[in-house]
Amino acid sequence: MSLSAEHPLVDGRTTRSPLVRALRGDRPERTPVWFMRQAGRSLPEYRELRVSTKMLDACLDPALASEITLQPVRRHGVDAAVFFSDIVVPVLLAGVGVEIVPGRGPVIDEPIRTASDVLKLRPIEPSALDPIREAVKLTVAELGETPLIGFAGAPFTLASYLVEGGPSKDQGRARALMYSDPHAWATLLNWCADVSGEFLRAQVESGASAVQLFDSWVGSLSRRDYQRRVAPHSERAFSHLRGIADADDRTVPKIHFGLGGGEFLDVMRDIGADAIGVDWRIPLDEANRRLGGTTPLQGNIDSALLGAPWSTLRSHVDEVVDRGLAAPAHVVNLGHGVPPETDPDVLTRIVRVVHGEE
Repeated sequence: MSLSAEHPLVDGRTTRSPLVRALRGDRPERTPVWFMRQAGRSLPEYRELRVSTKMLDACLDPALASEITLQPVRRHGVDAAVFFSDIVVPVLLAGVGVEIVPGRGPVIDEPIRTASDVLKLRPIEPSALDPIREAVKLTVAELGETPLIGFAGAPFTLASYLVEGGPSKDQGRARALMYSDPHAWATLLNWCADVSGEFLRAQVESGASAVQLFDSWVGSLSRRDYQRRVAPHSERAFSHLRGIADADDRTVPKIHFGLGGGEFLDVMRDIGADAIGVDWRIPLDEANRRLGGTTPLQGNIDSALLGAPWSTLRSHVDEVVDRGLAAPAHVVNLGHGVPPETDPDVLTRIVRVVHGEE
């Protein structure tokens, strides 16, 4: 299936953008930069909008989600917008009871604990994603030449929330299910892959110029378990984008980010990713070595340093940019998300440094 003639990758708006070029392995004249979780918590304009609106309600209000997505682009001058939503939105739209509790995160009404629980899950209806499609279209219409990144949660992370019932330090219940009932585990991850895959597809078809698959809890796994029991399902999530291409038969660039996944970066790439996001735990030149010097990288400023003295942070940013030169191409980002207490002016200043303006 070809992208529509109005898609930014087809009509040329974002084709030559620094972000898209970097993700496709080119090294643009200006190193692109964006920040995970740039839309939201750290911005006062975001907090004003969210005063009387619950998180998931905001995600499903197309005009509000679009405005929040655009805010960091206006403020920071980043090279991409990332769609404002949450990884549990497709879970909610598929009929699972979930609420995002302030200070805690997603909480599942009825956690999945048995094979019979897994069998109660239903596929996501295409019409349920209409608010997502509308929000993406509204956003892309305002972004012009700045690309929009769509995103989704990887199957392991979604399954962890569903089984644990909420955030967990070590995903013990989820990993126990993985071993005790491999068939139920595989069925659950396939369901997660399909709802996330459809979520990604809706964003791409509506105008996203790249996507990122987030695996926030994958660091609790061994390389062997990731390779055997998780990676095939992440590949399935990406497979929902198979065949979607521009007029030159180029697919939408896919980024794969796994927090704590440094021991299996190659496996994460080989499921179909075009670029790999790297957390703060290993330097980018080492990540490049582990990937054989063939893969564009994204990352990996340590979020903890955003509150450090500017001289310390500036040295760290310079080092990240320098180490990123080892890779075929580099998109500057954080090694995880923007902490809510971050001074937004610090992020703006980082963008200027990466762009060579300071």
